Amino acid sequence: MKFLKKHWSSLLILVFIILLIVPKTRLPIQVFINQQLSFDPDIIESDNQFVEDYQWPLQTLSGETVNFSRSKGNVVVVNLWATWCAPCIAEMPDFQALYTDYGERVDFYFVSSDRKKNLEHFMLKNNYTFPVFSPLRNAPNAFEGKVLPTTYLIDKAGKIVIKETGTAEWNSKSMRQTLDRLLNARVSESKDKGRLD
Repeated sequence: MKFLKKHWSSLLILVFIILLIVPKTRLPIQVFINQQLSFDPDIIESDNQFVEDYQWPLQTLSGETVNFSRSKGNVVVVNLWATWCAPCIAEMPDFQALYTDYGERVDFYFVSSDRKKNLEHFMLKNNYTFPVFSPLRNAPNAFEGKVLPTTYLIDKAGKIVIKETGTAEWNSKSMRQTLDRLLNARVSESKDKGRLD
């Protein structure tokens, strides 16, 4: 008993390390930590980051081929993710909440190169309903990221408003205000590319 009283903190750290080594407990711990450390995504202040190429063939989980070009002129969220990625998994509940409330007005693309079977299992296990796509070719240059997750928010004029790598708090008041502002904006008819009124 003296040993436990004297070394309780060391034993606690040892147990934590063991839990991080075991695959079944490691992922949930990593997801929890990522959720606790996430902040609101940052708005990009510069005016020079645009989606120039909307040609991007994708495939739904049901096998339907769609092209990203159908979203030109809309407010769009693109999330590049994987089912094995703890930071990706950590932000999915936020995305589901946003999709539930904005899915009729914002185009959501959750793009993953994971096997279809893994994606279907992940969606079913977590009761997620947001649309998941597999890329049929490389992403346009605007979306070529090397970090998972990477998320983009694009306005109606094609301007990248947010480019966030890593976990973020997507279901925040400020994110909802940003979406509402972008949805209510009109694209100017002037030749100033990407100007919203």
